Amino acid sequence: MESVWEQTAEEIGFEQLNGDVKTDVLIIGGGIAGILCAYMLHQAGVAYVLAEAEKIGSGITKNTTAKITSQHGLIYDKLIRRFGAERAQLYQGANEAALEKYRELCSKIDCDFEEKDSYVYLLGDRRKIERETEALEKIGAPAEFTDKLNLPFPAAGAVKYPAQAQFHPLKFLTCLSKDLHIYEHTTVRELIGTHAVTDRGRITAEKIIIATHFPFLNKRGSYFLKLYQRRSYVLAMENAPYVDGMYIEGAQDGMSFRNYKDLLLVGGGGHRTGKKGGNWRELRGFVQRCCPAASEKYYWAAQDCMTLDGVPYIGAYSANTENLYVAAGFNKWGMTSAMAAAMILRDLIQGRQNPFAEVFSPSRTILRPQLAVNAFEAAASMLTPTARRCPHLGCALKWNPCERTWDCPCHGSRFTEDGSLIDNPATGGLKNQSAPRK
Repeated sequence: MESVWEQTAEEIGFEQLNGDVKTDVLIIGGGIAGILCAYMLHQAGVAYVLAEAEKIGSGITKNTTAKITSQHGLIYDKLIRRFGAERAQLYQGANEAALEKYRELCSKIDCDFEEKDSYVYLLGDRRKIERETEALEKIGAPAEFTDKLNLPFPAAGAVKYPAQAQFHPLKFLTCLSKDLHIYEHTTVRELIGTHAVTDRGRITAEKIIIATHFPFLNKRGSYFLKLYQRRSYVLAMENAPYVDGMYIEGAQDGMSFRNYKDLLLVGGGGHRTGKKGGNWRELRGFVQRCCPAASEKYYWAAQDCMTLDGVPYIGAYSANTENLYVAAGFNKWGMTSAMAAAMILRDLIQGRQNPFAEVFSPSRTILRPQLAVNAFEAAASMLTPTARRCPHLGCALKWNPCERTWDCPCHGSRFTEDGSLIDNPATGGLKNQSAPRK
């Protein structure tokens, strides 16, 4: 089960840390957010080191659908109602700035960058699409309603957002990282102030960025309450329709479509990690009904951190942690969110004002309906009697028969059948735990 990106990218390697080092900034995590942070600091002349537990791009980044867009589902109507038009406009501005930075960088990188229109469609309830269009018009975004869609099934309509982009994320990451100061296979086991302890040395830094997908420090920031994770699934199909754009359904677990060369990427089947969902079975059923001539070439799954209010957490790790920063909770839109995070954190670390920083502040209110859902899931899981427990905070693990993994419904940690760690926030595997699969 490897994505099309893994199958078609050059692999480069970096040394493991061996000894103690000192630097101005330590970045923990070598996904696209961490690499972009390193690149921004490198360009700014700031001394930094990036530590990655495995290989760069080997986590969530390799499994994205790689859409670079400011259109994050039906979000702008919600943002205006929650935060007001000014903040919604700043959110859109941060993502447009991210898109423009990708254009600049990709003009010098062979990473299959293509400019494409983006669409959020609905099968019914045209009024939701019209409200989103009105919200985008209110903040001055170049969007319009359309019912002319290149999809292999009828839809009520879509919000069309022009001149967005798509690319090959691992080709981009490989080219961008070649001259950066990176240590691979270097797991940070513990943070003592701004000292990071690894298996083969200590990294001393003045400031630290945690870009590990799900933040792993539990004593600060309450991320175990502010974040949860969702699984989603992708098929790459040959002999399938050419949709000439990037499409996503406005419903939470709706389907998405984009082409990559001669392939159609079909996404969907999503569910909260540790719960049941449609997975690849749902996608294969759709392809059989709507694209019967298509054949499957690749399949893979992704996992995304979801925030309480749909806006990522970018900035100071908490109100009481000095010189510690975070980039997390990209809500399925990791490409533009990662770039926005890198630009914001670069400025914060250099003591410069960033016009978008306040919108993404991790210290904003947590009083949102999703907080009660997260708290209930955690309480119910902790009270569930089972031998297999997540080492993160002790939640009961669920057996996932589709992917043959142990999954945590509280915070999304995942483990192989024999207990090895796949996805954080857990920082290690299952030790001396045994139980029959259900």
